[in-house]
Amino acid sequence: MAIQGFNYQEFAQNLTAQAQELVPQDFADNEKQYVVNTLLNFSTLAGEALYNDTESNFNADQAMMITQIIAEWAFHKSVDLIRSKLPQEFWDPIMQKIAFTIFEIAKQTFKQGLPQDQILQLIEHHVKKTYLDAIAELKDKGFIDDGLMEQASKQSNIDAMMQQMSEEQAAAEQTQSAPPQSTGGVTQPAAQTPVQGGSSPKILKLATVALLFQKMKQEKVQTFLNKFNPEDAQTVIKYMGMQDLESRVSVNTALKCLNEIRTNLPKAQELSPSKIVAKLQKVTEGIERQQLETMLKPERMKVKRLVFNALEGEYYEVAPKVANIIATHIQDSV
Repeated sequence: MAIQGFNYQEFAQNLTAQAQELVPQDFADNEKQYVVNTLLNFSTLAGEALYNDTESNFNADQAMMITQIIAEWAFHKSVDLIRSKLPQEFWDPIMQKIAFTIFEIAKQTFKQGLPQDQILQLIEHHVKKTYLDAIAELKDKGFIDDGLMEQASKQSNIDAMMQQMSEEQAAAEQTQSAPPQSTGGVTQPAAQTPVQGGSSPKILKLATVALLFQKMKQEKVQTFLNKFNPEDAQTVIKYMGMQDLESRVSVNTALKCLNEIRTNLPKAQELSPSKIVAKLQKVTEGIERQQLETMLKPERMKVKRLVFNALEGEYYEVAPKVANIIATHIQDSV
């Protein structure tokens, strides 16, 4: 049964009309049109899919919330893609991956009845991960170079808007007790939970990690967060959103936590050529050469040489760290 009270076409049109006022004025007309059309297309498709979903039992408010989240991220990331200077042929495929990710995570989290703030944090985490992964994939396939990948990875319109809002708040001399601000549904909660006193050692360590992440580039932060379990990643993200986190974690506590983290870090493995060769041989074991050639067809020549030399027991001269990354990538692809 269709969702009563949810006119997805009208809702998508309303969201698009609001977005038109926010498109960066320095964009060319065709770039402005791309942002508007992308938002309209994805919000309409999402709304239609939700409207016809007979299994999830979403109500009109939930359907509008999911559609709005997709529309807002379609706006932010289409702006990022334009500013990234990536060739336009890659814009739509990246946006499709992002929209699909939001749609699936939103449906799952709403079904589970998670709190709205937690849903928004999870979606933001996965949107940024999907965006960075898509750019890295373009680099791995040789479509873009390191410079363009770095430039594209740095783009974050939502963070720029948050910064602008923070500056406006400071100019207006608003107090820290003001309600958390939202850039159109993507809320950065100003958590009021103290991270001193009776906090557990684990919480103190996560807060310390959040302090470090606040000073790092977003793409590096995302790489580290992907290695956390989801619950810890959410906690770190929450603390990263605290404007006064430095005042909540004392210097002595932070140094103590950093020392414990460093002590418990696994030792770096020695990456000798012989170990890389053995790893590649093990990864490709059981794969016919023709199948392997097909799988490696999109890769660069050096990657192919590294793999096929390893099959012959020889090491192609590539930096061991790079070779290990390639071996791991192939292992994940098999």
